[in-house]
Order: sequence, then structure tokens, then C-alpha cells
Amino acid sequence: MAYDNTNRGVLFKNDKQGNEKRPDYTGSINIDGQERFLDAWIKEGKNGKFLSLSTKPKTGKPQRTSNPAPPEDSDDIPFAPIGRWL
Repeated sequence: MAYDNTNRGVLFKNDKQGNEKRPDYTGSINIDGQERFLDAWIKEGKNGKFLSLSTKPKTGKPQRTSNPAPPEDSDDIPFAPIGRWL
């Protein structure tokens, strides 16, 4: 019988390489049959230390969540390039 990894995950200590914003732990998790990346940061709160978690899909295109570009045929210009005025 094969091992069922559904709804299970694993984390490993991450080498931050001098960047404190990188997660303290990285790994993967299976949620309802979907494979996802799993990141964890050690944080300090009023009740002591805790882990803050984040997941993202392993497959497919990364989802862009901030500042999407306007359509090419749009007349909306979100900013003027520095040193170049119309």
C-alpha cells in the first residue's frame, strides 16, 4: 500500500543568505490533493514566539496580486516617467 501524503506537509530550516525577509523554514504541503509550497517565519508576539505561515501553488503561473499593468489600449497612465514629460 502506497503512503498517502494528502493533507500533510514538511518544513526544513532555510539558509537566509543574509536576507532577514526570507522565511526561517521552507517546505511543501498537500492540501486536498493540491501540492503547495509552504514558508514559515518565527515571530515574537505578546504571548511568546509563534510561526507565521504562507502557501502558494507549486504548479501554474504565479499570481500577481499588486499593481497590475493597465491594458495596452488603455488611456490611463499610472505615473509619468522621471525626467520625461509630455
